Amino acid sequence: MMSNQSPLPSRRQFLARTSLATGAFAMTGTSSFAENPLFDISLAQWTINPELKSGKVDNLDFAKVAHDHGIHAVEYVNQFFMDKAQDEAYLGEMKKRAEDLGVKSLIIMCDREGNLGDPDNAKRNQTVENHRKWIDAAKFLGCHSIRVNAGSSGTWEEQVKLATDGLSKLNEFGAIAGIGVIVENHGDLSSNADWLAEVMTEIGHENCGTLPDFGNFFIKGGESYDSYEGVRKLMPWAKGVSVKDKVWDAESNQSDLDYDRMLKIVLDAGFNGYCGIEHGGFDGLNQSREKLEQARERLAG
Repeated sequence: MMSNQSPLPSRRQFLARTSLATGAFAMTGTSSFAENPLFDISLAQWTINPELKSGKVDNLDFAKVAHDHGIHAVEYVNQFFMDKAQDEAYLGEMKKRAEDLGVKSLIIMCDREGNLGDPDNAKRNQTVENHRKWIDAAKFLGCHSIRVNAGSSGTWEEQVKLATDGLSKLNEFGAIAGIGVIVENHGDLSSNADWLAEVMTEIGHENCGTLPDFGNFFIKGGESYDSYEGVRKLMPWAKGVSVKDKVWDAESNQSDLDYDRMLKIVLDAGFNGYCGIEHGGFDGLNQSREKLEQARERLAG
């Protein structure tokens, strides 16, 4: 199932090989996944990370957890099957269990594979290589994207250049496979929507997008970005959104999510894909889903 990794393709090879793949991703991105006129609901695996880490819930049973709570699409986290990315039998069991329950696999959220904006050229290229197996795994499972981090260091401009380089190289492989490479606002400059929007503009490829997280706009050292404005700025590239029930203002204050206000921003951007629950924990899953459903009903009315 997993092919041997090959050297980076040339620009000419990339263009020749991706003309069909990028079109396929565009057709299988956010709009085709929507089962509701407004949006559908998915479950991000990190929501129940204490149960997964403790062994109370096995990774192979994650699709069942979602199904049992009335959710029919999932977003995996690679940390919970870190050594299984190239294990065809294990991935096959994950896929079978999800499909048997009618649960769609949407995304693999990837961590602990290095910084795609690392200032060291060798380390940055190694990080690109480290993520290739997750592109293969995502394709095998039927996901539309992998979620990556744009970690870097240096000045604003240096980090834009470095992150653009790493993401663009990884995106070449993703586009060939028809798997999106999407970036979450996930700390440091990536949680500054202006910076991440600049990176997306520099990359300029439809296969590389964003995963706006409502609650991840704390930057560092008491600095934050307004969550509502941040989501609005990142939505033009969004292939999904992560729903947290706490948001930030520009003065590092947290408050409860205004569901209707935030979801209207999401919908006004033309998004009709999946809104992924990433809060509430195992015991609060039904309540988290119900809040999203109620907001959807209000907005539809």
